[in-house]
Amino acid sequence: MTKENSSLTPKKVPSIYPSRTKKQVTFIFLVILGIYLFSMYWTQREMVGGIGGALGNMYTVIEKFFPPNFAVLPALLDPMIQTIQMAIIATTVAAILTIPLAILSAQNVTTFKPIYYVTKTFLNLLRTIPDLVLAVIFVGLFGIGLFPGILALVIFSLGILAKLVGETIESVDMNPLEAMRASGGNPLQVIWYALVPQVLPQYTSLVLYVFEINIRASVVLGYVGAGGIGLILNQQLGFYNYPNAMAIIIVIFVVVIIIEYISNKLREALI
Repeated sequence: MTKENSSLTPKKVPSIYPSRTKKQVTFIFLVILGIYLFSMYWTQREMVGGIGGALGNMYTVIEKFFPPNFAVLPALLDPMIQTIQMAIIATTVAAILTIPLAILSAQNVTTFKPIYYVTKTFLNLLRTIPDLVLAVIFVGLFGIGLFPGILALVIFSLGILAKLVGETIESVDMNPLEAMRASGGNPLQVIWYALVPQVLPQYTSLVLYVFEINIRASVVLGYVGAGGIGLILNQQLGFYNYPNAMAIIIVIFVVVIIIEYISNKLREALI
């Protein structure tokens, strides 16, 4: 082969990843795929009538929900307002309690390790308790109503928000904080003048995000007696008033979409 022909021969492009890494990734992918396939097979095996029977039952159930009975809309106004109030109060309380917990759970700010580990463990424990379990406990303690739902949402929101804000604090630029300390600033001054300006936009965005979650979660909590529109939905389903239940579901869907749209616009304006 001449020199001219050899220069026209395409060269083999070297791989970005070594062959060992490719084999490991391929093996992990096949294992995960196998788990999914086995889960699908086992789930269908446990279903009465299999997938075909489930699709037929789905059509029968959906048919009962239509047409929705929109005559119940005036009666849904107060429960829907209560649901939104639950989310607002719970998010506000959680947002306030998050500030000290997030700071104490940030490794780059809390230099005293025992406090850091205790706070981190406490937040991990909060996240392990499902919101429904919290609602059941508080309903048993305080009875049916909005108060147990608010308490459950506060703890649920605190676990999520403190983790996200704490991780945001750990990713900030430490140079302004070190400059404040070097100039003689006390811990509160360092936090207020060097940390807060960096974290505030993300903190506000995360609070709005958790508020959206709480709107949805407050509906589910109503199923265990925590009040709001979820309690009304559970009652209508229990009485087999499927057209009324469908009207409630549509109202919840519209309200969630509106709140999510407003929240997204606020986050875009802040960030």
